[in-house]
Parts: sequence; C-alpha cells; structure tokens
Amino acid sequence: MRRCAVLCWLALSSACALRPAAAQHLDIAYYDVDRLYDTIASPFYNDTDYTPEGRLHWNAERYRRKIDHTAAVIDSMALSLVALYGVENEEVVRDLVRRSNGYYAYFHRTLNRLDGLDFALLYHGDRFFPHYTEIGNNYLYIEGSLPARPDKSCDTLGLLLCRNDRIAHMLSVALRKERPSAKLLILGRFKASEISGQGFRDATARAEKAGRGNFFRRGGWEMRDRIAVDTAWRIEGCDVFIRRWMLDPANGKPLPTYEYTRYRGGYGSRLPIFIRISRP
Repeated sequence: MRRCAVLCWLALSSACALRPAAAQHLDIAYYDVDRLYDTIASPFYNDTDYTPEGRLHWNAERYRRKIDHTAAVIDSMALSLVALYGVENEEVVRDLVRRSNGYYAYFHRTLNRLDGLDFALLYHGDRFFPHYTEIGNNYLYIEGSLPARPDKSCDTLGLLLCRNDRIAHMLSVALRKERPSAKLLILGRFKASEISGQGFRDATARAEKAGRGNFFRRGGWEMRDRIAVDTAWRIEGCDVFIRRWMLDPANGKPLPTYEYTRYRGGYGSRLPIFIRISRP
C-alpha cells in the first residue's frame, strides 16, 4: 500500500514541478539540505563530527558526494528560486552553485548559530532582483523585485526564511508594518497556527491533509517544513518534491546521508517543498 501511495505521489510531484511556468508565475522551493558541512574544523563553533577525524569520518569524498546529490535535487526541481537551510558557509554554497546546471546566482549570510548552519537563496537573476536583506537569530529576510509586467508595474517579493515559531509570528507582524510594499512568503520550520489570522495562508496544508509530508517519522509522513503565503499572492500549487532515486529502495523513506552514525550516502532525511504563486 505504501509503495502504491509513493508511486502516485511521484506522479503528482512530477506533474506539478515540470509543468511550464508562464511569465506571471513564480516557482519557489524550500530545501533543508540536512547538514551540508565542509571538512574543515571551524574555530567559532563545534563542527568536529563533520571532519575527517570526527565521529562521522566526514571526508572530501563524502563532501563531494553530498554536493553532487544536493545539486542533483536542485537541478531536478529546475525552479527559479531555491531557499536552502543547512549550509555551513558561503564556500559550501559556491561549490553547490558550481556543481548545479541551473545557472544560479546566490545569496548567503552568516547567522552565527551554535551549529554553524545558515540559510541561503539560489535564484535566477532574470526572475528576482534582491535589494534589501535583514538577518537575525534563526531567520534571514530577503526582499527583491520581480520582472515588470506588460503595464510596467513591478511586484516586490519578501522571503522570510525562518526556523522558530515565536520569530515567525513576531516578524510576520513587524514586516507588514515596516515593509508594507512587500508581498510576503514565509518558508521554513514553524507552526502554521503562529501566523494564522495575519493575512497568511498555510500553502502546505492541502498536501498535508492528503497524507503527504517531507519527513518520515514513526511510520508516517509529516510536514516538517512549511510555506505560508501572503493573501496578496494567488497559490497555483504547493507540494512536496519527491523522486524515486531520493528514497531508500528497502522502505520508501528518504535516504539519509547518515542514519545515526552509519553513513548511508543518500540525499538527506528531508524532502524539499515547493510552491507556484501568481500575481494577483
């Protein structure tokens, strides 16, 4: 039964992700890449597990394979904007962009987290023009313009990447007041209830209700990450991105890089989520 459900899910994901996008549409993904560290020990935080001498024996070959696998997922999605979480530094992001076939520009800022992991944004330079950023504890806000419409008007897109319920709530209120021209999207790990009633919709709710999720836990799928959409945008579709080669053939779960301390060499324990929005 699970295998049949996954096959149907694969077909749905393919149809949603590969349908051609018209100029008025914008496709955006959020992808927790599940700890993409380099192999060099940092003097600012404890990443010793992800070094050749560390507990996980993280070496150049394993790093290269992780870059290859992450780039393969990004290239398979082929979307205009890909928000990432779990990258250690700008050099890691640069290696990922070099390996990808998507011709992405990138944006990265250091969050100064205790685990050393950051957000980043890959984007096509003809679809998004960043002009304002703000960083803080567990969040990155990037604001930019979209290409002008035929009537010469432009829309301003604000992307709030966040992994904290309280911060998601606080910033969703503050940004509406401080950046009133921006139409917002919130992407990351937070509870939808924290931003309900503030002019946002939980775009991932429909897929979740249908039994889909981007993380497998205790015998079932759960929606570990979410996308909340300003009501100023029209949601054309939102789902989990999945391909058969991202899964463990033995059980149909996402094939992780590590299973506890055992190296599996997979694509990661979390699947990306994606959304297509259109201008009102």
